[in-house]
Amino acid sequence: MKLPTISYLTDIHLGAGVVQNLAEFLQASGIHRPLVVTDTVLLELGMVERLGIPSPVVFSDVRTNPHEADVLAGLAVYRGERCDGIVALGGGSPIDCAKCVSLLATHSGSLEEYALIRNGVTRITANKPPVIAVPTTAGTGSEVGRAALVTTASGRKLGFISPHMIPTSAWCDPELTLDLPATLTAATGMDAISHCVETFCSPKYNPVADAIALDGLARAWTNLPQAVHQPRQIEFRHEMMVAAFQGALAFQKGLGLIHSLSHPLGALDKQLHHGTLNAVFLPHVIRHNHSFCSDRIQQMGKAIGTGRTSEDVANAFSHLNHQLNLPATLSDMGVTKDDLKGIAEAAVEDHSSPTNPGPVTLEVCQELLAAAL
Repeated sequence: MKLPTISYLTDIHLGAGVVQNLAEFLQASGIHRPLVVTDTVLLELGMVERLGIPSPVVFSDVRTNPHEADVLAGLAVYRGERCDGIVALGGGSPIDCAKCVSLLATHSGSLEEYALIRNGVTRITANKPPVIAVPTTAGTGSEVGRAALVTTASGRKLGFISPHMIPTSAWCDPELTLDLPATLTAATGMDAISHCVETFCSPKYNPVADAIALDGLARAWTNLPQAVHQPRQIEFRHEMMVAAFQGALAFQKGLGLIHSLSHPLGALDKQLHHGTLNAVFLPHVIRHNHSFCSDRIQQMGKAIGTGRTSEDVANAFSHLNHQLNLPATLSDMGVTKDDLKGIAEAAVEDHSSPTNPGPVTLEVCQELLAAAL
């Protein structure tokens, strides 16, 4: 059976077992010595072997929230082994790290120079080694996204955003997610939901992205609980993988306050999971944004089959978090009041703030952090 290839921003090879064709694709594409960027857990689980790449060069020292040091270490391996392309295997962390390795392989200077808030978007060119993304989670959508999130040497988690950061192709094989633990399935799934919610509510005009985001939200709402509670059922894993890349395909509209708040918290030395942070903030941001996008919230309520008021929708997401056994508060994640020092300030400056439906002020961020704590 011929599996589908979807071409929208990049080529998406989708279907159970599709990764079996990856090695042949690499050869046909002229990539003869790829660097596989992954993490130690996936390496130990034998995921690299499943790619079918003969004698792969592997870099696996990527932490949960990738750091500039990880990028530089991967870059050293890439250059030292004379690689000619990159296969990013994993969730958002290895894929984001791989994107930045590709960037620095041909772009001089420090990584932070290319951050969006440093006006780096104009400095990022197409002159980069190819990145082939193979997601092992259904959440971040980094396999089709134009952004990479990395904590730089300055201690700030920054976005590196450009159409040239979109992977050359994505290989979305739901079989690679079958053994994902329930907690990670839930957390990464809520990440996908938060992407669909925030891109749909962004005030930027993009009806195509709106349609994709709304469909992705409905798809994830229906299939995420099933994927968590029936993890070996491939159809639910497939649908979540689609919802994840739908959320990221809609990134063209930008994100909002959920991500503005979660990004700086992710830079803390506590290894806080990005998707779990988004899940905690989601109901609070829905309530806050009510007066700025009530019509959008009503449409989301209709899409997920719940009440259409902002309170109805916010409560529905809170209930979903509970159903998935995710923490309800930042405190449940081990965040203390002292950890929040400087977070509101960083959230105001985050690259996601300009596309929130309403103004992002220091007072708003402080109120939302206090409510989520």
